Amino acid sequence: MSKPLPEITIKAVFLGIILSMVLAGANAYLGLFAGMTASASIPAAVISMGVLSLFKKHNILEDNIVQTAASAGESLSAGVIFTIPALLLMGYWETFNYLEIAKIASVGGLIGVLFTIPLRRALIIEAKLTYPEGIATAAVLEAGNAGSSGAEDEVQGGLRLLTMASVTAALMKLGQQGFALWHSALEGATQMGRSVFGFGMDLSPALVSVGYIVGRNISILVFTGGLISWFFAIPIYTAIYGYEGDALDAANTIWDTKIRYLGVGAMVVGGIWSLIKLFKPLMLGIQASLKAYSSVQNGEALKREENDIPIKYVAIALLVLMIPVFIIYNDILPGAQLALLMTIIMMVFGFFFSAVAAYMAGVVGSSNNPISGVTVATVLFASLLLLAILGSGSLQGAAAAIMVGAVVCNAAAIGGDNLQDLKTGHIVGATPWKQQVMQVIGVLSAAIVLGVVLDILHTAYTIGSPTLSAPQATLMKAVAEGVFQGNLPWDMVIMGAIIGVIIIALDIRQERIGSDFRIPILAVAVGIYLPISLTTPIFIGGMLAHFGDKMGATETTRKKGLLLAAGMITGEAIMGILVALPIFLTADKDWWPSYSGFGWLGPILVIAIAIWFITTLKTDRTQVGEN
Repeated sequence: MSKPLPEITIKAVFLGIILSMVLAGANAYLGLFAGMTASASIPAAVISMGVLSLFKKHNILEDNIVQTAASAGESLSAGVIFTIPALLLMGYWETFNYLEIAKIASVGGLIGVLFTIPLRRALIIEAKLTYPEGIATAAVLEAGNAGSSGAEDEVQGGLRLLTMASVTAALMKLGQQGFALWHSALEGATQMGRSVFGFGMDLSPALVSVGYIVGRNISILVFTGGLISWFFAIPIYTAIYGYEGDALDAANTIWDTKIRYLGVGAMVVGGIWSLIKLFKPLMLGIQASLKAYSSVQNGEALKREENDIPIKYVAIALLVLMIPVFIIYNDILPGAQLALLMTIIMMVFGFFFSAVAAYMAGVVGSSNNPISGVTVATVLFASLLLLAILGSGSLQGAAAAIMVGAVVCNAAAIGGDNLQDLKTGHIVGATPWKQQVMQVIGVLSAAIVLGVVLDILHTAYTIGSPTLSAPQATLMKAVAEGVFQGNLPWDMVIMGAIIGVIIIALDIRQERIGSDFRIPILAVAVGIYLPISLTTPIFIGGMLAHFGDKMGATETTRKKGLLLAAGMITGEAIMGILVALPIFLTADKDWWPSYSGFGWLGPILVIAIAIWFITTLKTDRTQVGEN
């Protein structure tokens, strides 16, 4: 019997920690800017293979361990930036509290890791869910560790492409954000009769790349959501109520104060529907998982590849983690009994929504797994419950609702990503408990840096401003404050809920007729809530992926396109943080000099990026045909 390959090695742990921190910071910027995040498993796997190949001894399981820790860190950032900035936006915090952020992120992330341990067997072994990104990451790892010179060349080529894309996007971000060579977006509005139609396009390679990663279907749905807001809802609203001043300013104001709440209603319905739809299969899967664990207790041995952290330790750890959660809520709420109630509610919501996120990742992938809906549903429920107990006008109640949502959001974000990584490990022959240990390490590594990243970005750009709008955090603030202040536009929320029900009905029809084009409600809801300037480049990126498939893209070319997109996202996000750093250190928002007269350059560079995507696919296809 051959000795199993080493997995958790010093070099793998060190590299996993570094990548977790870097990718967490990059994803934090992307989420605050775009309202969407992207999985970093494949880029992390490629970087790991490139770096570890410098050592005499390395293997596929070490690479898998590295990407497990790295992707756990970048997923945690989504849970943090979707919720915690709301505490600053609502005035509960005056500055970002570094220790509180580290505590909330650590606790929420660890709960997410623990919740997904019993789900591994339920969803991967019993339900046999696909986890498309987990399968893709495994394919990259297997190809890169094939042992041939061709495999080594492919890994080095992937690293070069990743680096070139990162540098290109970073230089574009430096030109736009640092030196103000061109505006960040092309925007405009027109009036037809009494109606105002607004349109815009952010000149961001990262947003085009997000669209490329999520693909045609999701990008179309996100863009459709934007059209619902900007081509239907705003024109109808202005036709009925009129507007004053500049058309574009009026459209933005109406969208911000009224129309975006259509997205809130649609998200709440989507979150509830996800829970209802997945409740039965989840319960069946968990029952099967617990049955398997009881068999182990009766003396039946498990293979190394099926060995999770023992369930009794998971239960003990969850009970222990309830203590810091209770302390967090007790610091906000009046009375220990209320803090204990919210702790129990958080644990219940956290488990179910972690399970929902884990299940959805198995169906549509981690990048297509919008956790905003379940978090909004959590914040709304917690707000209504606390309103009944504390009464209206309570800033403490609104902040506590955000805190409940923050822990749940962190747990759900980790839930989807971790099952994806465990699927990769299942394919390549990893030991589950070792991956779960690395998920813990990845979470704690990211939690250390996220507070600093938020502080740097807020000092330089002001989170909540047009430069860094933090769409989800603004949404959480609006819902929590709206409930307690009584000014939530319920008419818009209810109308959005009705739109959500209609979309769900359409998706059910698509499922019945066996259509490949599904209509997940949360994708449309995110589009309704985002500015049209963000959904447009996402749509373009999705169309580039579609055109690549139409041109006959192979698995190799798709992988290169994915690395190109990942490099664009990482480069732009890291440069966004680096541009902010001197502003943070000097407290001088005018630290960077600005240069005018280059407004034409931005659109040309974005067009060049689109051509780069197409030629990457087309050139490789020609080479394949010649061979």
